[in-house]
Amino acid sequence: MKKESEIQKEIIDYLESRGHYVIKTVVTNKKGTPDLVLCTMDSGKFYGIEVKASGKKGTATKLQQRHINLINKTGGKAFIADSVWDVQEEGL
Repeated sequence: MKKESEIQKEIIDYLESRGHYVIKTVVTNKKGTPDLVLCTMDSGKFYGIEVKASGKKGTATKLQQRHINLINKTGGKAFIADSVWDVQEEGL
């Protein structure tokens, strides 16, 4: 089982290799903000990715899920990932 930090690094490396602008959030003014935020190279679309350790996709807190829902509602795209494959499935 991979740790969350290992998966975050793999996802960041993958996204940056595709030319996307990626930020790993550490401390923000809003608790529950996704771990990674990015702007896509091709469309400029905003994404938020809540990263979980392998097999822990179903463990988002209510606050994390609230932020995911808000991002999706306002025209961005947010989701939970526990692998690079999840990111690729989203078309990134």
